Amino acid sequence: MSTAELNDFLDLTPEVAEALAGNRPVVALESTIISHGMPYPQNVETALSVERIVREHGAVPATVAVIGGRLRAGLTADEIDHLGRKGREVIKVSRRDLPVVVARGLDGATTVASTMIVAALAGIDVFATGGIGGVHRGAERTMDISADLEELAMTPVMVVCAGAKSILDLGLTLEYLETKGVPVLGYGTDELPAFYTRQSGFGVDYRVDSPAELARILDAQRRLGFPGGALVANPIPERHSMDREVIDEAIDQALAECDERGIHGKETTPFLLARIAEITGNDSLDSNIQLVFNNVALGAEIARELCALRA
Repeated sequence: MSTAELNDFLDLTPEVAEALAGNRPVVALESTIISHGMPYPQNVETALSVERIVREHGAVPATVAVIGGRLRAGLTADEIDHLGRKGREVIKVSRRDLPVVVARGLDGATTVASTMIVAALAGIDVFATGGIGGVHRGAERTMDISADLEELAMTPVMVVCAGAKSILDLGLTLEYLETKGVPVLGYGTDELPAFYTRQSGFGVDYRVDSPAELARILDAQRRLGFPGGALVANPIPERHSMDREVIDEAIDQALAECDERGIHGKETTPFLLARIAEITGNDSLDSNIQLVFNNVALGAEIARELCALRA
Protein backbone atom coordinates (compact mmCIF):
# COMPACT_ATOMS: atom_id res chain seq x y z
CA MET A 1 0.00 0.00 0.00
CA SER A 2 1.40 3.40 -0.97
CA THR A 3 1.63 6.35 1.40
CA ALA A 4 -1.10 8.11 -0.55
CA GLU A 5 -3.42 5.13 -0.20
CA LEU A 6 -2.53 4.78 3.47
CA ASN A 7 -3.42 8.40 4.16
CA ASP A 8 -6.96 7.72 2.93
CA PHE A 9 -7.50 5.67 6.10
CA LEU A 10 -4.87 6.62 8.70
CA ASP A 11 -4.14 9.82 10.59
CA LEU A 12 -1.05 10.37 12.71
CA THR A 13 -0.77 13.24 15.16
CA PRO A 14 2.00 15.67 14.18
CA GLU A 15 4.01 14.55 17.21
CA VAL A 16 3.86 10.88 16.21
CA ALA A 17 4.56 11.62 12.54
CA GLU A 18 7.58 13.78 13.40
CA ALA A 19 8.96 11.18 15.81
CA LEU A 20 8.70 8.39 13.25
CA ALA A 21 10.25 10.52 10.53
CA GLY A 22 13.13 11.47 12.85
CA ASN A 23 13.87 7.92 14.15
CA ARG A 24 12.64 8.82 17.61
CA PRO A 25 10.98 6.15 19.80
CA VAL A 26 7.21 5.69 19.61
CA VAL A 27 5.08 3.23 21.60
CA ALA A 28 1.61 2.18 20.42
CA LEU A 29 -1.14 1.88 23.06
CA GLU A 30 -4.58 0.28 22.76
CA SER A 31 -7.91 1.97 23.45
CA THR A 32 -10.13 -0.97 24.50
CA ILE A 33 -8.82 -0.45 28.01
CA ILE A 34 -10.32 3.07 27.87
CA SER A 35 -13.80 2.20 26.62
CA HIS A 36 -14.21 -1.37 27.86
CA GLY A 37 -11.61 -1.87 30.57
CA MET A 38 -12.74 0.25 33.51
CA PRO A 39 -15.31 2.87 34.55
CA TYR A 40 -15.19 6.61 33.84
CA PRO A 41 -13.28 8.68 34.90
CA GLN A 42 -10.73 6.10 36.06
CA ASN A 43 -10.34 4.88 32.49
CA VAL A 44 -9.36 8.34 31.23
CA GLU A 45 -7.08 9.03 34.20
CA THR A 46 -5.31 5.71 33.58
CA ALA A 47 -4.91 6.35 29.84
CA LEU A 48 -3.43 9.79 30.45
CA SER A 49 -1.11 8.36 33.11
CA VAL A 50 0.03 5.68 30.66
CA GLU A 51 0.91 8.36 28.10
CA ARG A 52 2.77 10.33 30.76
CA ILE A 53 4.85 7.28 31.75
CA VAL A 54 5.80 6.64 28.12
CA ARG A 55 7.03 10.25 27.86
CA GLU A 56 8.93 10.01 31.15
CA HIS A 57 10.81 7.05 29.68
CA GLY A 58 11.85 8.97 26.61
CA ALA A 59 9.30 7.89 24.00
CA VAL A 60 6.24 9.31 22.27
CA PRO A 61 2.87 7.66 23.08
CA ALA A 62 0.57 6.76 20.18
CA THR A 63 -2.80 5.72 21.56
CA VAL A 64 -4.63 3.91 18.77
CA ALA A 65 -8.37 4.09 18.04
CA VAL A 66 -10.89 4.68 15.27
CA ILE A 67 -12.47 8.13 15.44
CA GLY A 68 -15.26 8.91 13.00
CA GLY A 69 -14.11 6.11 10.72
CA ARG A 70 -10.47 7.26 10.68
CA LEU A 71 -7.68 5.01 11.92
CA ARG A 72 -5.75 7.07 14.44
CA ALA A 73 -2.24 6.65 15.80
CA GLY A 74 -2.11 9.28 18.51
CA LEU A 75 -5.08 10.90 20.26
CA THR A 76 -5.68 14.23 21.95
CA ALA A 77 -6.70 14.38 25.61
CA ASP A 78 -10.20 15.39 24.49
CA GLU A 79 -10.45 12.34 22.22
CA ILE A 80 -9.36 10.04 25.05
CA ASP A 81 -11.99 11.66 27.27
CA HIS A 82 -14.59 11.15 24.51
CA LEU A 83 -13.82 7.41 24.35
CA GLY A 84 -13.87 7.16 28.14
CA ARG A 85 -17.23 8.92 28.50
CA LYS A 86 -18.90 6.83 25.78
CA GLY A 87 -17.55 3.66 27.36
CA ARG A 88 -19.10 0.50 25.98
CA GLU A 89 -21.14 2.47 23.47
CA VAL A 90 -17.87 2.52 21.52
CA ILE A 91 -17.51 -0.58 19.34
CA LYS A 92 -14.79 -2.97 20.40
CA VAL A 93 -12.81 -3.36 17.19
CA SER A 94 -10.68 -6.32 16.14
CA ARG A 95 -9.43 -7.20 12.64
CA ARG A 96 -12.83 -8.32 11.35
CA ASP A 97 -14.50 -5.10 12.52
CA LEU A 98 -12.11 -2.52 11.06
CA PRO A 99 -13.50 -2.39 7.49
CA VAL A 100 -17.09 -2.00 8.74
CA VAL A 101 -16.29 0.66 11.34
CA VAL A 102 -14.17 2.62 8.85
CA ALA A 103 -16.78 2.38 6.07
CA ARG A 104 -19.58 3.51 8.41
CA GLY A 105 -17.60 6.39 9.88
CA LEU A 106 -17.93 5.10 13.46
CA ASP A 107 -15.79 5.26 16.60
CA GLY A 108 -13.95 2.13 17.64
CA ALA A 109 -11.80 1.05 20.59
CA THR A 110 -8.95 -1.12 19.36
CA THR A 111 -8.05 -4.52 20.79
CA VAL A 112 -4.55 -5.99 20.77
CA ALA A 113 -5.08 -7.32 17.23
CA SER A 114 -6.38 -4.11 15.68
CA THR A 115 -3.86 -1.96 17.55
CA MET A 116 -1.11 -4.10 16.03
CA ILE A 117 -2.61 -3.57 12.57
CA VAL A 118 -2.72 0.22 12.90
CA ALA A 119 0.75 0.33 14.50
CA ALA A 120 2.20 -1.67 11.60
CA LEU A 121 0.49 0.59 9.04
CA ALA A 122 1.97 3.62 10.80
CA GLY A 123 5.45 2.11 11.07
CA ILE A 124 5.41 1.71 14.87
CA ASP A 125 7.38 -1.37 15.97
CA VAL A 126 6.57 -1.57 19.70
CA PHE A 127 3.16 -1.84 21.34
CA ALA A 128 2.59 -2.07 25.11
CA THR A 129 -0.62 -3.35 26.65
CA GLY A 130 -1.94 -5.19 29.72
CA GLY A 131 -2.35 -8.78 28.60
CA ILE A 132 -3.05 -10.54 25.33
CA GLY A 133 -6.02 -12.73 24.46
CA GLY A 134 -5.47 -16.40 23.82
CA VAL A 135 -7.07 -19.81 23.77
CA HIS A 136 -10.10 -19.74 26.06
CA ARG A 137 -10.80 -22.51 28.52
CA GLY A 138 -13.09 -25.03 26.87
CA ALA A 139 -11.90 -24.08 23.37
CA GLU A 140 -12.09 -27.73 22.37
CA ARG A 141 -15.88 -27.20 22.50
CA THR A 142 -16.27 -23.55 21.54
CA MET A 143 -13.27 -22.92 19.23
CA ASP A 144 -12.94 -19.62 21.11
CA ILE A 145 -9.42 -18.47 20.22
CA SER A 146 -8.49 -14.81 20.30
CA ALA A 147 -7.65 -13.02 17.06
CA ASP A 148 -4.65 -11.61 18.97
CA LEU A 149 -2.78 -14.88 18.39
CA GLU A 150 -3.30 -14.85 14.63
CA GLU A 151 -2.25 -11.20 14.51
CA LEU A 152 0.96 -11.98 16.36
CA ALA A 153 1.67 -14.61 13.71
CA MET A 154 1.41 -12.23 10.76
CA THR A 155 1.84 -8.59 11.86
CA PRO A 156 5.37 -7.28 12.53
CA VAL A 157 4.96 -5.62 15.92
CA MET A 158 6.59 -6.48 19.25
CA VAL A 159 3.91 -6.69 21.94
CA VAL A 160 4.86 -6.06 25.58
CA CYS A 161 2.37 -7.52 28.05
CA ALA A 162 2.07 -9.18 31.45
CA GLY A 163 1.46 -12.54 29.78
CA ALA A 164 -1.88 -13.90 28.67
CA LYS A 165 -4.90 -13.10 30.80
CA SER A 166 -5.27 -15.73 33.48
CA ILE A 167 -8.91 -16.35 32.49
CA LEU A 168 -7.45 -18.32 29.54
CA ASP A 169 -5.97 -21.76 28.98
CA LEU A 170 -2.34 -20.67 29.21
CA GLY A 171 -0.84 -23.99 28.17
CA LEU A 172 -2.84 -24.14 24.94
CA THR A 173 -2.14 -20.45 24.29
CA LEU A 174 1.60 -21.14 24.37
CA GLU A 175 1.17 -24.19 22.13
CA TYR A 176 -0.74 -22.07 19.61
CA LEU A 177 1.95 -19.38 19.59
CA GLU A 178 4.63 -22.03 19.10
CA THR A 179 2.74 -23.49 16.13
CA LYS A 180 2.49 -20.01 14.61
CA GLY A 181 6.21 -19.32 15.10
CA VAL A 182 5.78 -16.44 17.55
CA PRO A 183 8.71 -16.15 20.01
CA VAL A 184 7.60 -15.73 23.63
CA LEU A 185 10.31 -13.79 25.47
CA GLY A 186 10.29 -13.58 29.27
CA TYR A 187 11.67 -10.28 30.51
CA GLY A 188 13.77 -11.22 33.51
CA THR A 189 11.83 -14.48 33.92
CA ASP A 190 11.89 -18.09 32.72
CA GLU A 191 8.17 -18.47 33.38
CA LEU A 192 5.14 -17.03 31.62
CA PRO A 193 3.48 -14.50 33.93
CA ALA A 194 -0.27 -14.93 34.36
CA PHE A 195 -1.39 -11.30 34.25
CA TYR A 196 -2.40 -10.76 37.90
CA THR A 197 0.37 -13.05 39.17
CA ARG A 198 4.04 -13.50 38.31
CA GLN A 199 3.95 -17.27 37.78
CA SER A 200 1.78 -19.61 35.71
CA GLY A 201 3.68 -22.90 35.83
CA PHE A 202 4.49 -22.62 32.09
CA GLY A 203 7.88 -21.72 30.68
CA VAL A 204 8.67 -19.07 28.07
CA ASP A 205 10.75 -19.74 24.96
CA TYR A 206 13.65 -17.53 26.02
CA ARG A 207 14.57 -15.40 29.00
CA VAL A 208 15.84 -11.92 28.10
CA ASP A 209 17.30 -9.60 30.72
CA SER A 210 17.66 -6.23 28.99
CA PRO A 211 15.65 -3.92 26.73
CA ALA A 212 18.71 -3.69 24.49
CA GLU A 213 18.63 -7.43 23.77
CA LEU A 214 14.88 -7.31 23.13
CA ALA A 215 15.53 -4.56 20.58
CA ARG A 216 18.26 -6.64 18.92
CA ILE A 217 15.89 -9.61 18.67
CA LEU A 218 13.21 -7.43 17.07
CA ASP A 219 15.76 -5.96 14.68
CA ALA A 220 17.01 -9.44 13.72
CA GLN A 221 13.43 -10.62 13.14
CA ARG A 222 12.83 -7.72 10.76
CA ARG A 223 16.14 -8.12 8.91
CA LEU A 224 15.48 -11.84 8.47
CA GLY A 225 12.22 -10.91 6.76
CA PHE A 226 9.95 -12.83 9.13
CA PRO A 227 6.32 -11.73 8.77
CA GLY A 228 5.04 -11.90 12.33
CA GLY A 229 5.57 -10.27 15.68
CA ALA A 230 7.12 -11.17 19.00
CA LEU A 231 5.65 -11.37 22.48
CA VAL A 232 7.45 -9.94 25.51
CA ALA A 233 6.08 -11.31 28.79
CA ASN A 234 6.84 -8.79 31.54
CA PRO A 235 5.78 -9.93 35.03
CA ILE A 236 3.63 -7.67 37.18
CA PRO A 237 5.79 -6.01 39.88
CA GLU A 238 6.00 -8.17 42.99
CA ARG A 239 4.34 -5.59 45.27
CA HIS A 240 1.26 -5.50 43.02
CA SER A 241 1.01 -9.24 42.34
CA MET A 242 -2.12 -10.93 43.67
CA ASP A 243 -2.30 -14.12 45.70
CA ARG A 244 -2.66 -16.90 43.15
CA GLU A 245 -5.26 -18.86 45.13
CA VAL A 246 -7.44 -15.76 45.61
CA ILE A 247 -7.38 -14.78 41.94
CA ASP A 248 -7.92 -18.37 40.75
CA GLU A 249 -11.05 -18.66 42.93
CA ALA A 250 -12.38 -15.37 41.55
CA ILE A 251 -11.69 -16.50 37.97
CA ASP A 252 -13.46 -19.82 38.50
CA GLN A 253 -16.52 -18.06 39.91
CA ALA A 254 -16.58 -15.51 37.07
CA LEU A 255 -16.21 -18.25 34.43
CA ALA A 256 -19.13 -20.18 35.93
CA GLU A 257 -21.31 -17.06 35.87
CA CYS A 258 -20.26 -16.35 32.29
CA ASP A 259 -21.42 -19.83 31.24
CA GLU A 260 -24.69 -19.48 33.16
CA ARG A 261 -25.48 -16.19 31.38
CA GLY A 262 -24.54 -17.51 27.95
CA ILE A 263 -21.98 -14.79 27.36
CA HIS A 264 -19.57 -15.54 24.51
CA GLY A 265 -17.41 -13.99 21.81
CA LYS A 266 -15.90 -10.54 22.27
CA GLU A 267 -18.14 -9.81 25.28
CA THR A 268 -16.48 -12.60 27.28
CA THR A 269 -13.28 -10.87 28.36
CA PRO A 270 -14.86 -7.53 29.42
CA PHE A 271 -17.48 -9.42 31.47
CA LEU A 272 -14.91 -11.66 33.15
CA LEU A 273 -12.51 -8.83 34.01
CA ALA A 274 -15.31 -6.67 35.42
CA ARG A 275 -16.74 -9.55 37.45
CA ILE A 276 -13.32 -10.53 38.80
CA ALA A 277 -12.81 -6.91 39.89
CA GLU A 278 -16.14 -7.02 41.75
CA ILE A 279 -15.33 -10.34 43.43
CA THR A 280 -11.88 -9.16 44.56
CA GLY A 281 -13.10 -5.78 45.80
CA ASN A 282 -11.29 -4.04 42.91
CA ASP A 283 -7.91 -5.49 43.93
CA SER A 284 -7.66 -7.03 40.46
CA LEU A 285 -8.39 -3.67 38.82
CA ASP A 286 -5.62 -2.02 40.83
CA SER A 287 -3.23 -4.79 39.78
CA ASN A 288 -4.35 -4.40 36.17
CA ILE A 289 -3.51 -0.70 36.18
CA GLN A 290 -0.10 -1.24 37.76
CA LEU A 291 0.92 -3.96 35.31
CA VAL A 292 -0.01 -1.69 32.39
CA PHE A 293 2.18 1.07 33.85
CA ASN A 294 5.03 -1.44 34.15
CA ASN A 295 4.61 -2.64 30.57
CA VAL A 296 4.53 0.78 28.93
CA ALA A 297 7.73 1.77 30.73
CA LEU A 298 9.46 -1.31 29.32
CA GLY A 299 7.95 -0.67 25.89
CA ALA A 300 9.43 2.83 25.85
CA GLU A 301 12.86 1.48 26.77
CA ILE A 302 12.73 -1.11 23.97
CA ALA A 303 11.65 1.56 21.47
CA ARG A 304 14.57 3.76 22.55
CA GLU A 305 17.06 0.92 22.12
CA LEU A 306 15.61 0.06 18.71
CA CYS A 307 16.06 3.67 17.52
CA ALA A 308 19.65 3.61 18.78
CA LEU A 309 20.30 0.46 16.70
CA ARG A 310 18.98 2.21 13.60
CA ALA A 311 20.79 5.51 14.15
